Amino acid sequence: MLKSMTGYGRVTKILEDKKISCEIKSLNSKQIDISLKLPANYREYELEYRSLIAKHIVRGKVDVVVTIEEDSFKNRPLINKSVIKAYYEQIKNISNDISIPEPCSDNWFRILLSMPDVYHTDMVSASNEDSAEILSVVKDSLSAFDKFRQQEGDTLEVFLKERIKRISLLLAEVDKYEKERVQRIKERILDELKQLNAKSDIIDQNRLEQEMIFYIEKLDISEEKSRLKCHLEYFVNTIDAEQNQGKKLGFISQEIGREINTLGSKSNHSEIQKIVVMMKDELEQIKEQVLNVL
Repeated sequence: MLKSMTGYGRVTKILEDKKISCEIKSLNSKQIDISLKLPANYREYELEYRSLIAKHIVRGKVDVVVTIEEDSFKNRPLINKSVIKAYYEQIKNISNDISIPEPCSDNWFRILLSMPDVYHTDMVSASNEDSAEILSVVKDSLSAFDKFRQQEGDTLEVFLKERIKRISLLLAEVDKYEKERVQRIKERILDELKQLNAKSDIIDQNRLEQEMIFYIEKLDISEEKSRLKCHLEYFVNTIDAEQNQGKKLGFISQEIGREINTLGSKSNHSEIQKIVVMMKDELEQIKEQVLNVL
């Protein structure tokens, strides 16, 4: 059973005096990387939320945004009268000191209200009950997010198994050309031996037998076919066995690639090499999608 590393979940909960929303998005990443945005007065609970998110998501680049819309009497912006008064007096004093005209009456408010720190927010501290409400919404968002990941994982599972099945079928086709391949190798060796005998009457038979054995073993592909078959079966078994096996599947796909490459280099047969190219094409698709597996 697979889960995708990419996912999305959003939940909104409407309470008596507020509306809480939590949106979770994730992309591929080798490790867990969480970006959490909270209203300022809930920052003291950030570590608790991060711990919960990391426990559920495990791996991926994750963006979590929690927004809270409260009634108009809470966290309302206020105009700082003392700051405006201080700006007003300073502007008038500067005008007198350097003999420049003061702003006209229509512009005073526009100028003063645009100055820094004129506005401030009457923040209401968050309580444990408020935090528990947010935590509940985050948990619901994680459930929606996990469901999305599972659906994407089911699609990935079908795709990967189809590619593995295709490589298995291509591997079976290699057997059709094996007899012909061996015969060609045998004929080439005999031909070269005839040419060698014609050039020299003195041949070290023991050395010749050793070289022949080495040459035949070098071109034998039975072990590569056997190992490749085992790797393909192991890949499928890993998909079915456990969750969060994305890294393991990546390692297995690397081993599959090594056997396919060796098969191609040792085959010395054009049709088998064509099959190897098709295997590599299937494997590249597997590697690309394994990056999306949790």
